[in-house]
Amino acid sequence: MKLSAAEESLMELIWENGQVFMKNLLDQYPEPKPAKTTVATLLKRLQEKEFVGYTLYGNSRQYYPLVKKEDYFSKHLGKLIKNYFGNSALKFASFFTQSQKLTYEELEALKKMVDEEMKKSKK
Repeated sequence: MKLSAAEESLMELIWENGQVFMKNLLDQYPEPKPAKTTVATLLKRLQEKEFVGYTLYGNSRQYYPLVKKEDYFSKHLGKLIKNYFGNSALKFASFFTQSQKLTYEELEALKKMVDEEMKKSKK
């Protein structure tokens, strides 16, 4: 399930914190901060979509992620590759490396990652 931009922004904060109260979420938003009711609505939507759960402490809820960040983005990256790159990870990698103007050091690090994956796939 795809999240809206506002939901993704809130999930980023929840993923970063692991477990977090509403007050702490509000404190972490950049200016201009959203209204408390806006964040409450987003949290309710994320609960309905089964992205967050909470533990009740008196009148306060401590929220935590139910979906791992890596799982969410991996699924959506797969759809992006399928829809825009003919289901070719190679075409995506080529586009990414050319369009992002990677530094020499970043390209070296990427090469090292590819070499390591190649070694794993030989086994």
